Amino acid sequence: MKWVQAHFFRFRGGPALDSTGEIGRLEQIRAIAGRVAQSRRLELFDVQFRREAHGWMLRIYLDKPDAPVRAGRAGTVEGEGVTIEDCQFVSTEVGTLLDVEDVVGHRYTLEVSSPGLDRPLRGPADYRRFAGCLARFVLGEPVDGQTHVRGRLRGMDGDDVLVEVGNDQVRRIPAPRISRARLEVEF
Repeated sequence: MKWVQAHFFRFRGGPALDSTGEIGRLEQIRAIAGRVAQSRRLELFDVQFRREAHGWMLRIYLDKPDAPVRAGRAGTVEGEGVTIEDCQFVSTEVGTLLDVEDVVGHRYTLEVSSPGLDRPLRGPADYRRFAGCLARFVLGEPVDGQTHVRGRLRGMDGDDVLVEVGNDQVRRIPAPRISRARLEVEF
């Protein structure tokens, strides 16, 4: 089994401008990226567009929701998840469409990748999909006196996320109390 994480960078556009109007462009970028991803049977996981120290950065994260997940591993076997070729295709197509439609209007760097092995978990569908994987939760309100929980996801029961925290002890975490959740990398 071979793990590969690739980022594709493209430098696009003309002279840098200020941030005025950038937030309004995000939905148009998201729509273009979503259409391109869907043409490749991928799902748009997230789009981030922000000014960083070296200029504007547009990050597109792709997922392949029908890819099988191996219990105990956050990843999939080679070729079943998001591939380097998928990222390259989306990068080329989205970059071209953004330039042709002049959506951004200034210089930016485009980066396309998967959410990674330590991906964020974003709700009930992810809690079910990644059952068997190790995860870390940050809670807005304590559950059993704790605001941080680390354990193996066991799925959901109603509105509760089930997390095995050790020796077959399963903690029930009400989903609305979860502020952040992320898979942990296992070796």
